[in-house]
Amino acid sequence: MDFSDLFITLKQGTEAGPYATLASAQSAGAVTISYGLFINAVISFLIVAFAVFLLIRGINRLKREEETPAAAPSEKECPYCFSNISIRATRCSHCTSELEAA
Repeated sequence: MDFSDLFITLKQGTEAGPYATLASAQSAGAVTISYGLFINAVISFLIVAFAVFLLIRGINRLKREEETPAAAPSEKECPYCFSNISIRATRCSHCTSELEAA
């Protein structure tokens, strides 16, 4: 649909009377609010925005990230004091107990 001929006349032009189209109102010199052009612009924007949304959503589905393997743990828990220590430690730095070699 074309809403471009929808307008409100604020002030009559040189020729008085109801105007059939926006072009005839503007040629008569009438002051108008062209709300039909605004409605056309909003509808066009919504159509383009929806199309771009669908395009980006399709591209994001194609670009699935590969699953990265989980990193090896760098800390372990002391079985005596339950504090976190380095995985390469042979003695706990908090309780000084000897640990088994991993």
